[in-house]
Amino acid sequence: MPDTISDLYDTDYAGWSERQAEALRRLAREHPELAYEIALDVGHLIEEVEDMGRSTTTSVETRLELLLMHLAKWRHQPERRGKSWRNTIREQRRRIPRILAKNPSLRPRLPAMLPEAWEEARHGAADETDLDLSAFPEACPFTIEQALDEGFWPD
Repeated sequence: MPDTISDLYDTDYAGWSERQAEALRRLAREHPELAYEIALDVGHLIEEVEDMGRSTTTSVETRLELLLMHLAKWRHQPERRGKSWRNTIREQRRRIPRILAKNPSLRPRLPAMLPEAWEEARHGAADETDLDLSAFPEACPFTIEQALDEGFWPD
């Protein structure tokens, strides 16, 4: 656990940005005169700080969608499996844990990200494979653990 908020910046950027946004909200609530006195545009600062953390979250979500889409294509079109799909799956399996290692507060959020990421992935897979959307189940057939497991290749 980081000793200071400054340490958190280095060990969990997404968590740091959330804590900073909350601190700015508290400042605006509890000491609006101070924010005014030192000319802080608290509302916009909160937005910017939250956006910084959201960009990290969005990166994980986007990579998860891409990973799930390629796993779906891998499962549903075995005759078209190739180096490109394999490389994309492997790349996302390397990148997502790297982002999570630098932002551990995002790891517990992965299960909540899964349904929306799957919904986007199944639409993308349907578009790219010319298979009907109904070929891909509405609920994600993969767990987070399977999706990130380098040894898991759906048949």
